[in-house]
Amino acid sequence: MSFIEKRGFYRSLFFLLLLGLLLLGVFVSTFGAADISMVNALKILLKQVPMVGNLFVEDYALETHEIIMLKIRMPRVILSAIIGIGLSVVGAGFQGMFKNPMADPYVIGVSSGAALGAAIAITIGNKYLFGPFASIQFMAFLGAIITVISVYGIAKVGTKVPSVTLLLAGIAISSMASALISILMIFNRDQADSIIFWTMGSVAAARWGQVLYLFPVVLMGTIIIFFYAKDLNLMMAGDETAQNLGVEIDKTKKVLLVVSSIMIAFIVSSSGVIGFVGLIVPHSIRLLLGPDHRVLIPFSALGGAVFMIFSDTIARTILAPMEIPVGAITALFGAPYFIFLLRKTKLRGTS
Repeated sequence: MSFIEKRGFYRSLFFLLLLGLLLLGVFVSTFGAADISMVNALKILLKQVPMVGNLFVEDYALETHEIIMLKIRMPRVILSAIIGIGLSVVGAGFQGMFKNPMADPYVIGVSSGAALGAAIAITIGNKYLFGPFASIQFMAFLGAIITVISVYGIAKVGTKVPSVTLLLAGIAISSMASALISILMIFNRDQADSIIFWTMGSVAAARWGQVLYLFPVVLMGTIIIFFYAKDLNLMMAGDETAQNLGVEIDKTKKVLLVVSSIMIAFIVSSSGVIGFVGLIVPHSIRLLLGPDHRVLIPFSALGGAVFMIFSDTIARTILAPMEIPVGAITALFGAPYFIFLLRKTKLRGTS
């Protein structure tokens, strides 16, 4: 069946999974040092609804849980979901644009480039930089876009971007960025803790301000990338074929690179480097629902939100009251998956 024939099914499935995501968000917000039941969690949320909130009797215990849930847990859950959406959508776009299932903001070094830009702004921004160059967000964006252009330029062979050269270029650029970050830490020990935050990835400091700051960027970026879904479908058949069918290849790639870099820069400036989300989720969705980007992008967004919420819940509960950086959890899932993809590519090449 074609996309047109299955559009009703995809729409119903999307909204069903969206409802499931909302319930998951409420459910995981009950986990933590303070035990909050699902019933109380729903009461707390319903109390925030105008008119409905007046129906609940004042309860001191519920008020305490309300502070914990609304000021600490819910911002963290929502921020995790937004980050998951952004990373997965960018991953889906990269995989289509580079025609490579292993293209991912982390694997090809874009996240590391953004982290380097942020580290430069943190350490020498106020002393030697001025205007937008002193901003963490702007420097993270600059680092991200320089990295993606460099990796793409190094890896490109003719009109193709082979998996091996893309990965090697990403590893090389990422290693260089990590080395420069280490040097910045050595010469700026006072800011070392802040830089370590960017390299490990965490949403432990999530607040509503960060949610409001990141949400519009990820939403607009997702809409723009989805707008190019048909072009990405045609580009999967090859740049020459896509161009013959009316796709403006250079313009499309430039727009997607800039939009993706902005999204990654804002995500990195909110949470640090969180890897493999943009690799695991789009690839898994592609295996389940097919390669059509009109389906892949929205379902990758949902899948990314679920994966990040799940990973962060593990990060904050498995060794409670201690906490593991969420970037470490996503890497534990992502590294074996990445090895599996490499193995699969190798076997396909030998056959």
